Amino acid sequence: MKIHDLKPAPGSTKSRKRVARGIGGKGGKTAGRGTKGQGARSNIKPGFEGGQLPLMQRIPKLKGFKNPFRVEYAVVNLDTLQNFEGDEITPETLRTKGLVHKHGLVKVLGRGELTRQVRVRAHAFSKSAERAITAAGGSVEVIPPPFGNGRPPAKGNALTNR
Repeated sequence: MKIHDLKPAPGSTKSRKRVARGIGGKGGKTAGRGTKGQGARSNIKPGFEGGQLPLMQRIPKLKGFKNPFRVEYAVVNLDTLQNFEGDEITPETLRTKGLVHKHGLVKVLGRGELTRQVRVRAHAFSKSAERAITAAGGSVEVIPPPFGNGRPPAKGNALTNR
């Protein structure tokens, strides 16, 4: 067998259909495009969605987005706990003293030093804060979030219209 003997397998190639070459052939007159209508024309813009607002106009532009599943914490540092009177520290006691906002979850961060023994209950702790509280002889208890262990329910302007 030589190079000039090579040819594709029978039935694997097919000649191109030449449409719109007169009414005598199979693809004459409308050339397989039907009669009138949008599909028969050649000037439909790419991305045109039949009059519906196209995707490129529907999506928000620039400035990023607002994550509807973001979990925000009211933060308290160790230096605040050092000056706090009482051994039992909970989100409720912090709220009554006005140290955290009346809504939301409480997180303890590790700025400052803690020299006394305290029992702290909060929704989250930084690793440094947890180490400092236990090193001072205190205890740490994590309060489970009100939305369970999964991600929080979605919130934000995009969801108010539904």
